[in-house]
Amino acid sequence: MDMPTPDLPTMPEQPGISAECRRMNSILSIVGDKWTVMIVMVLVEGPQRFNAIKRIIGGISQQMLTRTLKALERDGMVSRTVHPTVPPQVEYALTPLGHSLAVPVRALGAWARGHMEEIDGHRIRYDTRDLAG
Repeated sequence: MDMPTPDLPTMPEQPGISAECRRMNSILSIVGDKWTVMIVMVLVEGPQRFNAIKRIIGGISQQMLTRTLKALERDGMVSRTVHPTVPPQVEYALTPLGHSLAVPVRALGAWARGHMEEIDGHRIRYDTRDLAG
């Protein structure tokens, strides 16, 4: 018996934009999100509980962390395991798909670290020029 396929979120139809591009946009909007990147970087080190993820990342609201973890779980990048304790303990971990996402995320992080000073310098020059009018 085939299970019904839920409607997948995509960009609205627009002339000149293929269905594949719209589907790709829905994926990139999740994997390119700053909170997704931070969560992947935390979970690449190993499974973590919700509050540990929140503490390690810092600056993310409980609602945003919940929303992002659910989206990543829905897309198959994060697994959620409930341990039968009192109270129940929930642990999040990267799936094989999530680990494959960690590869480009780490590369992007390394690029950002390697160019922080240069980018800071450009920002200062730009902002100074902008203030000078």
